Amino acid sequence: MSNTQTAVFGGGCFWCIEAVFDQLEGVESVESGYMGGKNPNPSYQQVCGGDTGHVEVVRVTFDPQQISFNDLLDVFFTVHDPTTLNRQGNDVGTQYRSVVFYTSDEQKRQAEQAIENLNSSRAFSSPVVTAVEPAKDFFVAEKYHQEYYANNSSQPYCQFVISPKMKKFQQKYGAKMKMKA
Repeated sequence: MSNTQTAVFGGGCFWCIEAVFDQLEGVESVESGYMGGKNPNPSYQQVCGGDTGHVEVVRVTFDPQQISFNDLLDVFFTVHDPTTLNRQGNDVGTQYRSVVFYTSDEQKRQAEQAIENLNSSRAFSSPVVTAVEPAKDFFVAEKYHQEYYANNSSQPYCQFVISPKMKKFQQKYGAKMKMKA
């Protein structure tokens, strides 16, 4: 049994982020869900309404002997726009905000350092606005949201929004991808 850790990321639509993390070597599981709000066990419709305070997130279970939290942060900051407050593309609202929900003091330190490095190096044309907050209760999203891209890659949203992110991810992180059987 491996010594796994958990990381939680919100970067817009959870379908996009889940699809990328699912392909990384060392990632054992990725679950789409909701975190950070006030309602217990919210539904997708409630979260989309923007009144619950929840964020669409992915909970990533990973083996730190195979992939580091810093590597996960690097991927996260590559596959979404961390410079837009409460927005990713056409998705607008606090439920789509960029956030790292840390599960340890070390994750908090690394996330804050990554943001500081991105801003000081001017990696983006605007400052990174990604929040770094303590992890709260995680609520698993409805079953049809799990593995959404893998099960629906021919859908228009997947083709126009997720596929380009997947292509960018594959070009930059091909060496860190799981081997296909």
